[in-house]
Amino acid sequence: MDTTGLAHGLFRILETGDAALAAEVVGEDFHNREAAVAPAACSIPGPAGVLASSAWMRSAFSDLRFPVLGIAGNDEQVWVRLRMQGRHTGPFVRFRDGALDQAIPPTGREIDFEQIHVLDLRDGKVVGHEAVRDDITMLGQLGVFPPAPPTALRMVGWKVTRRAARAAADITTRAAEAAAGAGQPGERAGDR
Repeated sequence: MDTTGLAHGLFRILETGDAALAAEVVGEDFHNREAAVAPAACSIPGPAGVLASSAWMRSAFSDLRFPVLGIAGNDEQVWVRLRMQGRHTGPFVRFRDGALDQAIPPTGREIDFEQIHVLDLRDGKVVGHEAVRDDITMLGQLGVFPPAPPTALRMVGWKVTRRAARAAADITTRAAEAAAGAGQPGERAGDR
């Protein structure tokens, strides 16, 4: 697979949770620098971490897609400019140091914002990932920043009633199950 195919393949995995594609595209020593705000399973090296990230994002955003706007690179690194799009139909849970940081209850709103990703390549596989994302635009589209009163009240309500903690526990389990499914190509990780 050429460098463009690897880049498209990585984002297709995030859209679908395709374990077979993950095994083909992602190196066993893959490292995702951006996993710091994700469930712990997203930090697992190799295809397992990518499948966990896919489960995490797809649990929050239905119809998740990453249309690529441009790709440039060489044999060792690829830079991808794309949009992240989807509908916020599940809680979007962010973590800090492995613990719940923020849970945004489903808003039903569409997201559509730009990102730039840097992918490190070796031996025909993706082995590293870091990103520059426009998270402020995404949070604005979700009504979190600046805070829209209805969204802010729902977030406080979720925290007080422990729904946020339950959502964090649920997505942590889903991500771990998706990572465990990395050795079972042919299944969509996180959909079991």
